[in-house]
Amino acid sequence: MARVTVVLVMLILSFFQRKTPISTSLASGQEDVVDTLGLHNALWIIKHESRVILYWNDNLTKEETEKYTVKYILSYKFFNTTHEWKERLQEKKKIIRLELHSGFNAKVKTQLFAKETEDVIKESGWTEFTYKAPPVYIQNLSCIIYNRSFFNCTWHIKAEAPEDIQIFFSYRHVGKDFECQQYIKNARKKNIGCHMKKLSFQQSKKINLNITVRDLRNSSRRLSYYKAFTPETIEKLNPPIIVSVSLENRSIKIHWKSPPAIGSEKKKCFLYQVKRTDCKIVDVTAETYEYLFHKPANKCAAQVRVKKETCIRNKIWSEWSEPVFIHDEKTLDVMLLSLTSFCLLLFLGGLLLCACKRYRCLEVITMPVPHPSDNIKTWLDADETHHQKQMSMQMEMHSEVTVGIPEENRDESIQQQKCLKESGLEDLQG
Repeated sequence: MARVTVVLVMLILSFFQRKTPISTSLASGQEDVVDTLGLHNALWIIKHESRVILYWNDNLTKEETEKYTVKYILSYKFFNTTHEWKERLQEKKKIIRLELHSGFNAKVKTQLFAKETEDVIKESGWTEFTYKAPPVYIQNLSCIIYNRSFFNCTWHIKAEAPEDIQIFFSYRHVGKDFECQQYIKNARKKNIGCHMKKLSFQQSKKINLNITVRDLRNSSRRLSYYKAFTPETIEKLNPPIIVSVSLENRSIKIHWKSPPAIGSEKKKCFLYQVKRTDCKIVDVTAETYEYLFHKPANKCAAQVRVKKETCIRNKIWSEWSEPVFIHDEKTLDVMLLSLTSFCLLLFLGGLLLCACKRYRCLEVITMPVPHPSDNIKTWLDADETHHQKQMSMQMEMHSEVTVGIPEENRDESIQQQKCLKESGLEDLQG
């Protein structure tokens, strides 16, 4: 009996030993974590212009690194923001771009994964780090490219910025540096924007901005802020072109063409919106929009705008195109009148064709002109014979007269006879 009791106790203890790690792992939010590493990740940074390179290290043994797959969970959040970035990395470093942020909070932990199943076997606790950057005196930086060659950037100067500072702007693109062509100034003559024109951009090459804050009293004191853009992501397209409207099969069709753009101009890259009076804005991916025709009580106009969506993410919509009036009385009357006139002409043409076939009008119109009768031919032949007899009698009379003429005058009479013959032949030909 005692032996049975011991066996039961051992079975119960073994059951609880198996259940305990699972319960602990579920409570910690890691389903497959069996043990927790007693590790402390050392963190340090290297500052390089607009970038902060964050490094860390661990005290894993050589056997652990060979037996498991080692990965690191990094989480960081910039000051004065709510969004938290989380990444799983295999390298022990991360480049964080400050842009216009004044610092960040970061934390990292180490995880060991089974090479066969990729399950989490062990992990360390979080190691936290805070980085404070030099003060940032500008905010609300916004840049836009329009008409493919114009570039505008604007910013606001913070209230806590020193009075004796000035802000200068430049950018680097395709290995070349460009200084601001024309500054936009506020009432205190501080630079709050830059306008540039007649530029060219390559779609795959980034625009690296460099905004420098200089102390006018001490030229050696300066702060630089950096930000990078892809040209297509900040391009404001022109409105769609050649917007037209047509009435087809009791449906209204609106047609347009995409405007010129930086980079790809494939149809699939563009997203359009169609706005009609008293109607909801509709998203369209093609270069046409169709809806059933109905006559409204008031005038109705349609407008179209565009941005790039599929090939690259762009949040900037173009301006709306010029309105096209598709349901006002004049347009509707012209469209219906044209359609009605065309149908009426077809009907009248068909009716006229049937009437002509029924009453043989075409036979009368196409009847050939008759040839001259035989009596007319006989009369013409008799008249020609009579005319020839008269000409022969005249020639005989002239020949008799010529016999009595002296020889010196004979040549002259011969010439007269020739003239008479020629005149007679002409009469015959006439």
